Amino acid sequence: MKILTTTVLSLVFAGINAQTAENFLVEVEEMTFSNAPGVQSFVHAQHNDKLLIIGGRTEGLHQRQPFAAFTEPFNNTVAYVLDLTTSNTYSTSLSVLPQSIFEQLQSTNMEFEQRDSLLYIIGGYGFSSTANDHITYSNLTAVHVPNVIDAIVNGTSIIPHFRQISDTRLQVTGGYLDRLDNTFYLCGGQMFEGRYNPQGPNHGPGFTQEYTNAIKKFNIDDDGTNLSISNYTEWIDTANLHRRDYNMSIQIFPDGYVGLTMFSGVFQYGVDLPWLNTVDVRDTGYHVRPNFNQYLNQYHTAHMPVFDGVNSAMHSVFFGGMSRYTLDASGQLVDDTNVPFVNTISKTTRFSDDSMDEFKIGEMPGLLGSGAEFIHIHANFTDDYDIIHLDSLPYSKTHVGYVVGGIESTQANIFFINDGTQSSASNRIFKVYITRGQDPNDVVDISGDEFFSSNVYPNPANNVATLELSAPHATNATIEILDASGRLIKKLYNGNLHNTQSITIARDDLKAGTYLIRIANEEFSKTIPLVFN
Repeated sequence: MKILTTTVLSLVFAGINAQTAENFLVEVEEMTFSNAPGVQSFVHAQHNDKLLIIGGRTEGLHQRQPFAAFTEPFNNTVAYVLDLTTSNTYSTSLSVLPQSIFEQLQSTNMEFEQRDSLLYIIGGYGFSSTANDHITYSNLTAVHVPNVIDAIVNGTSIIPHFRQISDTRLQVTGGYLDRLDNTFYLCGGQMFEGRYNPQGPNHGPGFTQEYTNAIKKFNIDDDGTNLSISNYTEWIDTANLHRRDYNMSIQIFPDGYVGLTMFSGVFQYGVDLPWLNTVDVRDTGYHVRPNFNQYLNQYHTAHMPVFDGVNSAMHSVFFGGMSRYTLDASGQLVDDTNVPFVNTISKTTRFSDDSMDEFKIGEMPGLLGSGAEFIHIHANFTDDYDIIHLDSLPYSKTHVGYVVGGIESTQANIFFINDGTQSSASNRIFKVYITRGQDPNDVVDISGDEFFSSNVYPNPANNVATLELSAPHATNATIEILDASGRLIKKLYNGNLHNTQSITIARDDLKAGTYLIRIANEEFSKTIPLVFN
């Protein structure tokens, strides 16, 4: 949290009327692909126009019963190559590899990142025949992508192109691995040992579950033969980094710095619901954004970074997946604590004043996207971080990538009735297009005004400010003052709100600086910056 400053948060308020970004339309179109695999929660890498797919599951949503969840027959034991130009598929069994490599690479929710010709794969969860149990792997595996692709396409041996080491610091599944320059960031995730059981760790066969609550930062040293981890450090935060199965996306921040944002994910302490807040990551530290909530697309799904350089606006686009919130026909947020599958295409936008907003911008052609991946096209409109630069696109419909695999569900809520037939691992592949300068159809701004409409004045204030709050429908709410890092200072109100109310906010013994006024009920919360001179 070292990078959070009152200057930045003051800009959030001062620039609130300066939010500007160029509109663009996102469309998906299904393509015909020969023998594409049905797989979800896999790892991937690219070389030229060929896509390498390893690991993941060949079934849909896991079942609730321990004996039926994450069973070995649905481990993906095949490596696939998809030729994105000819729509041909090539494959080979991974069983020829050494046992430790073979076991890890058939697991699910591995973390992965490609650096040049090498794909690095960490962790993953699945059944190990060696351990005779379900485990989280503690391995780092290096894959020479061009060589493996050539071997699979030409039917030659893949064995020489895999190397592996073991390191218990990397025993993580459901986290996210990314890279800034040559430094790798392994963020969030968990260590899960034993069979899944929704009744908890002490029921049935039992299990061990430990969230990492961490951002692990390190270098991977690799001379082509020897593989090792160096310069390892970690930031632990049990309150804010306790998340897994989420989306992390590359970001260009308003000051031009390239970093990462950890979006919502699961699960909150004490309740099996997604987090709503997000966490920004830089090489100097991280900071939790208490003044933004992500309501749509909360589980891991295909996602796409788009940067508007003219207006310094960073967009993160999410394709379907699972979400606690959806929108009804009138554009109002609907809360479903079962966290259903959704078809929502949304984007979060970080504006030049560092404020953030969320929008629904379209729909997938079905309940698709959970455990899927967005595959970039490497072209003159992408940079070394695979960010799509909007100002480099023409003002016409442009193919920018693909959505591949994931879970396809027949219904929104299937968890409690799931016998394995209500969903499947999708073999559908969609081309993704952007039309620059064109408004999305039926775009919806997720502002939350259906719950609270509010204003704080004067702002900045000297000693006293007034919060005017309008709640169209009666609701029980809390109002709190937080400091700039999101820590609770004091509660202002806890009770029923209806119609319009005014609440006095006295500075009392607060020092000069920026504070946050958080207004929340069971369904929604919003935060307003307040500056005391």
